[in-house]
Amino acid sequence: VQLQASGGGLVQVGGSLRLSCTISGRPLSSYGMAWFRQTSGKEREFVAATVWSGTMTSTADSVKGRFSISRDNAKNTVYLQMNGLKPEDTAAYYCAASSYPYSRSSTPSDYHYWGQGTQVTVSS
Repeated sequence: VQLQASGGGLVQVGGSLRLSCTISGRPLSSYGMAWFRQTSGKEREFVAATVWSGTMTSTADSVKGRFSISRDNAKNTVYLQMNGLKPEDTAAYYCAASSYPYSRSSTPSDYHYWGQGTQVTVSS
């Protein structure tokens, strides 16, 4: 199983980005999926998660109301829509897959596969 994240970039405060994560090797519907982020010297931070069907999601308080996670199992892709970006959202963003399809865990160790990360930089 491989995860390929994309969509990061440089954006101004208040702007929007949509990150994508495409899975290969097995169907996306086999996995609970999540996004985490990390800045240098800090632990990986939970952002959002969704169960295999997309019908249930979880979002960190720090991004609630601004970020949303979704998935298209037919395209084997999970998305992170980020609106109202702030400088503190600057980080490398990682997608992750849990072999438990109902997982919405916020704990990194509950995820079995990780993408390579895509950098998001919010400039003021």
